[in-house]
Amino acid sequence: MTTYGTIPTSSGGGSTRLEYITRAKERIKEGLGTRRPWREMFNFHSIRLPPSFRDALARIKTNVSYFSMNYAIVVLVILFLSLLWHPISLIVFIVMMAAWLFLYFLRDEPLVIFGRLINDRVVLIVLSVLTIVLLLLTHATVNILVSLLIGAVVVLIHAALRKTEDLMLDEEAAGGLLGSSGGPSSS
Repeated sequence: MTTYGTIPTSSGGGSTRLEYITRAKERIKEGLGTRRPWREMFNFHSIRLPPSFRDALARIKTNVSYFSMNYAIVVLVILFLSLLWHPISLIVFIVMMAAWLFLYFLRDEPLVIFGRLINDRVVLIVLSVLTIVLLLLTHATVNILVSLLIGAVVVLIHAALRKTEDLMLDEEAAGGLLGSSGGPSSS
């Protein structure tokens, strides 16, 4: 028998939904793959006050780019927690997150509406404006702004206090030396 190891598929409508869900899971895993381990982010041996304001700014720049997915998760969790006391806002937030997932993050093919190709930048702008407007219409403006401010402060404090010396070693080990040594780069 020569078909062992293969999984038969049907051409029905259920398989396309299953394929979409499988692709969505893979894309979420890829996106979360850029997330750094939480242990690395909260390594207490790497928390020190910066010696100067310039060093603090350099740390912030490096840590924000290195831990960007982690910081986004932290800000979204803070925003989510602030909306628990505003159930309508929380529902709008969840609906808009689903819209973001399906229309922007998990989309494999270009978006076509009424036979016209919609640019990713247009989708990004429309979803951003729509999210802000709908959340502001739920009268939770103060909660949203305060939670975003708290999230930004938490991110900035962590980014300024987290030393970056051990992060540079990780990037150099991953191939950063080839591009900076003047030799051939792998691009």
